[in-house]
Amino acid sequence: MNPIEYDIIIFKENKTFIAYCPELDVSSCGENIEQAKENLKTTVRLFLEEAEKMGTLEEILIESGYKKDESGKWLSPKIVATEVATMV
Repeated sequence: MNPIEYDIIIFKENKTFIAYCPELDVSSCGENIEQAKENLKTTVRLFLEEAEKMGTLEEILIESGYKKDESGKWLSPKIVATEVATMV
């Protein structure tokens, strides 16, 4: 499998840190930021390996907004902005 880039968003729920990958809609958690990121890395790897075994990896990546470049490398969709909004 070729390397696949993904974004990591970290947030905190009570005492637990949540690491979220928005492109693949997977998350993991840990007692600190580094542990949450490492756990997410494992989660993403297992998710992609299983999708590859099932023959659905390309379909999942395309649905998630990834595109292949000329060399066959998957390019991730880019987050261009984040903001906090309030619904009144």
